Amino acid sequence: MKRLLIKNARVVSPGVGICPGALLIEDGKIANIHPLSSAVDLTDVETLDAADRLLTPGLIDMHTHGVRHFLYDNGPDDLRQALQCVPAYGCTCTVPTLVATGSPDMLERIGTLADALQETPGATAPGLHLEGPFMAETGAACKRMAGDTVLLDELIAACQGRLAIMSISPETANIIPVIEHLNEAGVVPFMTHTRADVEQTEAAIAAGARHATHFYDVFYPLEETDEGVRPVACVEAILADRDVSVDFICDGVHVHPAAIRMSLWAKGFEQMMLITDSSMGAGLPAGEYDTPWGFRITVVPGKGARIIGPHEHAGALAGSSLTMNQGVANLLDWLDIPPEQVWAMATSNPARVLGLQTKGTVEVGTDADLVLWNDDLTPRRTWVGGECVFQDESNTDERVDR
Repeated sequence: MKRLLIKNARVVSPGVGICPGALLIEDGKIANIHPLSSAVDLTDVETLDAADRLLTPGLIDMHTHGVRHFLYDNGPDDLRQALQCVPAYGCTCTVPTLVATGSPDMLERIGTLADALQETPGATAPGLHLEGPFMAETGAACKRMAGDTVLLDELIAACQGRLAIMSISPETANIIPVIEHLNEAGVVPFMTHTRADVEQTEAAIAAGARHATHFYDVFYPLEETDEGVRPVACVEAILADRDVSVDFICDGVHVHPAAIRMSLWAKGFEQMMLITDSSMGAGLPAGEYDTPWGFRITVVPGKGARIIGPHEHAGALAGSSLTMNQGVANLLDWLDIPPEQVWAMATSNPARVLGLQTKGTVEVGTDADLVLWNDDLTPRRTWVGGECVFQDESNTDERVDR
């Protein structure tokens, strides 16, 4: 039996508090939590002194298309490489996100990636996130397509029980049966890419779509048709319903911090989440890079990637370059709430939305997916299932006593 004691840590219980303590890990699970680190003295156990550093659950990213030079849409090799990369940013669980365009090869491509999820290195992946194909508003590579439960069954079958999330637009024709079928199949429907009015949004919510992803981004307002009367639409309908949770790309570019603060007061921290929606370029140093899309991008770490000319869309955003730890650091800076509530937005809250009962918390019996943090909120060590999958190169001399 492999046993590891992490002592002298400041243990973050998401949404609850931060207390000094020690964690005992046995066979990939949290076996015990000791509130007084200095008093812990166990035999037959490896010991790591956290030296009063923060110890949190691993971060969970529900919406990400890739990282560094790797894109999930490119296939299993890129998927494996990306899952090995993200623990360097504190992410221990991620939902690889694919753009489901309705192309002829879509089912085969999705099936190949679902196969690859059976055994993954680095971060765990509880399933796939299909962004589309039932969308009403284009954005990124998404196309418009009406709801189709026959196609939905084909997509679910292609995923071999590994479809975790599907993003849809509330105003898409025939979308209500799709939402209901997703819930029956245990797939979480996310609302996004929408210009829906209040009634369309409320109908989708009533059918079971109770989460909005990359909120505010591609959530268009309606045009003012009665001068002096401000129209309300999907954003207001979502903010007004406390049962609907939301997530944001917290880079300060895709969403202004003021909009996130407004959502916090409407929703409460329990219904707020952080995603990256990252793509090629996330985690890379500042610079210019080639892409498989026929143009080059310039990357500003944590602030997005933009298309380089000559190109008709030169200067436009080409995706997020955010990493999960950068997003947490931004929220800690922007929001005047206790830090344990911010940590919940990247751990226990997404775990709840995804139904992952053994992840996102520091409790006896849960998975030992943990991150020990440096003062600058870069990971010092990251564990997945009790195995160290990332160690900061600057602390390679740090000793684990045996």
